[in-house]
Amino acid sequence: MTSVRLRRRAAVSCAALVAALLVSAPAPAAPAPTALTVIAHRGASSAAPENTLVAGEVARRGGAEWIESDVRPSRDGVPYVMHDATVDRTTDGTGPVRSLTSAQLDALDAGSWFAPAYAGARVPTLAAQLADLRVRGGRLLLEVKGWHSRAEVERIVRDVREQRMADRVVVQSFDAASLRQVRELAPELPLALLRDRLDADPVAVARELGLTGYHVSDGALSARPGVVAELRAAGVAVNVWTVDDPARWRVLAGLGVDGVITDRPAELAGWNAARAGAR
Repeated sequence: MTSVRLRRRAAVSCAALVAALLVSAPAPAAPAPTALTVIAHRGASSAAPENTLVAGEVARRGGAEWIESDVRPSRDGVPYVMHDATVDRTTDGTGPVRSLTSAQLDALDAGSWFAPAYAGARVPTLAAQLADLRVRGGRLLLEVKGWHSRAEVERIVRDVREQRMADRVVVQSFDAASLRQVRELAPELPLALLRDRLDADPVAVARELGLTGYHVSDGALSARPGVVAELRAAGVAVNVWTVDDPARWRVLAGLGVDGVITDRPAELAGWNAARAGAR
């Protein structure tokens, strides 16, 4: 990643090389990154229908380096990019994602709810999103949403490998068990733990799970900002969700946060550029 300094040691594993895309130098006294990594929350979700390929394209054009997406399985086991447990809010269909077949999900309109101009946008499969990123550019912060069986995690790993995207994907989840399964099945994939509340000892948790990143809510981090230095000193990236306020971007940059997951990726990219130009 262009915005984060790579100072990892030369003799590192493939997983660590990918991890270096998100991790700054693990030194307590290291200066804050020169820019916050721009991670587009569900794509450019303030400007296009979330978790669609068009949202990813808008985010890329706006300067996002990473697309953050959620994945859930269909009834027949195909991973689809969908945040909610049901399709009701963001499509013209109804029902749980897990109750619908891939054919039923493919037929849904995932754009009209956002604006008429996006009518006909589809719910992408994970494979389709990976292929889009591979061809058009960008990296994927992939959330395994909710509980997944081992077979369902295996399918996610298979899709990443078949699309030759293992070096451009970080897998995150609130569910530690899912992360452990990914680590067993695909040790080359870097992992990040999502938290809406900080663990008592985030560094210990990161070491136990073999994490590349610790991704925490802005509210939780506000209560213990010193945890940023602790995690970065341990070589763990700290990315914060979901922050759309430039005033908070400034605070987070001052803390040494690596990146921000935001609904406004173009604005964050512009804020980074303005901040760099002011130096």
